[in-house]
Amino acid sequence: MSNTVKTIAVAGAVAAALAASLSAPAHAQAKEKCFGVSLAGKNDCAAGPGTTCAGTSSVDYQGNAWTLVDAGTCADIELPTMADGAARTGSLEELSRDLPA
Repeated sequence: MSNTVKTIAVAGAVAAALAASLSAPAHAQAKEKCFGVSLAGKNDCAAGPGTTCAGTSSVDYQGNAWTLVDAGTCADIELPTMADGAARTGSLEELSRDLPA
């Protein structure tokens, strides 16, 4: 293989690696923490006092448990209504509803 072909192959590999690393941060920035939308045991991390990290929420839609969702979609996630008939929505901040007893 000639030096020119080797140089082109290395340059292509470097360009591909740079393109992949530049697209990853954009994807990570397109997510946000959404509280009150996870099912029990399906949260992404720390669900308030008494929990440690991912999968430790103990109540469906626990207000202090969060899940990463696409940016801008948190409040639009369809959730079942609460027992008293009130609407239940996700929040970008911790909620005081549906906490374990």
